[in-house]
Amino acid sequence: MPVRGSTLRDILAFDDSGRLRLLLAPAGQDVAVRGVVFGDEEGTRSAEACAVLAVGPPVSSAGAVAAVRGAAGRGAAAVVLRETEGVLPAPEVLAAAEESGLAVLARAAWADWTDTAALLRSALSYAGTDRVEGPPEMPDAAAGGLSALAAAIAEYTGGAITIEDTRFRVLAHSATRSEADGVRRSTILGGRVPEWRVAELRRSGILHALWTSRDVIHRPADGDSPERLIIAVRSGPEVLGSIWVAADGRSLFPRAPDALRRAAEVAAPHLISHRLRESAAVRRRDHALRGLLYGRGDARTHAWSLGLSPDAPCAVLAVERADGALPPSAGRTLDVLALQAASYRSTVLVLREPERLLILLPVGSAQDRDVVRLAKELDALAVSLPGGAPVRVGAGSVVSSTLGAAASCEEALLVLRVLRGRGGGAEGEPRWATAAGLGPSLDVLRVLDAARPLWEAGSGPVHDLVRADLSAGGELVRSLAAYLDTSGDVARAAQRLVLHPNTLRYRLRRARERFGVDVDDPDTRLLLMLGVRLTAEN
Repeated sequence: MPVRGSTLRDILAFDDSGRLRLLLAPAGQDVAVRGVVFGDEEGTRSAEACAVLAVGPPVSSAGAVAAVRGAAGRGAAAVVLRETEGVLPAPEVLAAAEESGLAVLARAAWADWTDTAALLRSALSYAGTDRVEGPPEMPDAAAGGLSALAAAIAEYTGGAITIEDTRFRVLAHSATRSEADGVRRSTILGGRVPEWRVAELRRSGILHALWTSRDVIHRPADGDSPERLIIAVRSGPEVLGSIWVAADGRSLFPRAPDALRRAAEVAAPHLISHRLRESAAVRRRDHALRGLLYGRGDARTHAWSLGLSPDAPCAVLAVERADGALPPSAGRTLDVLALQAASYRSTVLVLREPERLLILLPVGSAQDRDVVRLAKELDALAVSLPGGAPVRVGAGSVVSSTLGAAASCEEALLVLRVLRGRGGGAEGEPRWATAAGLGPSLDVLRVLDAARPLWEAGSGPVHDLVRADLSAGGELVRSLAAYLDTSGDVARAAQRLVLHPNTLRYRLRRARERFGVDVDDPDTRLLLMLGVRLTAEN
């Protein structure tokens, strides 16, 4: 719900992740903000005194002027535009905002719109919590953070408190008395609920009740385990975490359930903020790692952000599913391989992309042996998993500095292309390879990539043959490819195509008679080979 009294200043103070940056505030930072809407919701929701998320052109583009004027015309208090890393805001955009009196915020390049909307809504809720008088069970508890909130809940329930996220990690707890049971002590000392305890709660149905109920759950004392009250902390339908109250050595207060209900409401913005901070840290890391691996932005800055020494030698491995048509379990295989790679060495960094993994492996004195060992390990693990799917693993060369990681990454992706072209992943075919082990194959791919624009813009008999035949099924192109691959040996090429040699000779003659392509001419043969390889790459 929009909250009166929330301001732009409150939002900026709440954002400790660096997701938002204030570019302009013509009316000052104390302008009221009462809600959040997306820019494409025009006509369906009012934007009066709201922050409008403009998902179109970035703030560096003059095209964002329309978004600024549109938000101002709907009475918005602020507009949030996407930032382009390293590019200044367009002067026209700032001028339009200045003219309309609209505040302009830039969303960090590494962030996304979903988390940004959650951040703004949480900030508005949090800012309003400090200003709304609550029942006597929880006065102003939100002001001091989760630790203060845990202490306040303990005071008004008479129990010992833990506030946990959905992975049962302890985010805050109240003081522990000497009467505390063993589960509470081990949970606080370990920073999370022990796995055996989570399994026990799952078997007993407590967790199912917790995730599905909106009210306080009561668990009676059982042996050494004291009486407990539990409630899920929610934001709408989404569960953010839970609050646990244990009666350590004394009875809980009669109104403890009422205090716990109020505490869950107060805790929600805090848990949203915690989740956003975690999400921001992961996104910043992935953004820096992606920039380092793909050569975008300043490599030294990315390395520094990732805690990597620029002088450390490293190599990049790329992993993809061997068959894109595999069942969903193949995606889970990549998830497991990501965990395995991350555990190979504490300095390993893994970028999980939708269809592949990119692994930055800082190497020790073993260097190439490190790379080969990890490639073999991932290959073997993939096929050994229950329902596991084979993968292809391509390893780039070891580079002397993390600043050169993009070159190793480029090689790793080229290795995958070579393996893909050779049927890597099929039975009997190699599923992993290093750049050094593929000889000139990588250079051939580089030449093909450089020649592709020239081929696509070209014309002539060879182009006519390839284009016409591919549109008719590609029979002639496949025949020519086999003939060229066998250095003009008709018998071997026909055997590869499972044809009679005379049939292949007929097709070669047809290429000459219909398209004027003479396969005995060296230049024609070279151009034909280039065209066949380029079309095969597609």
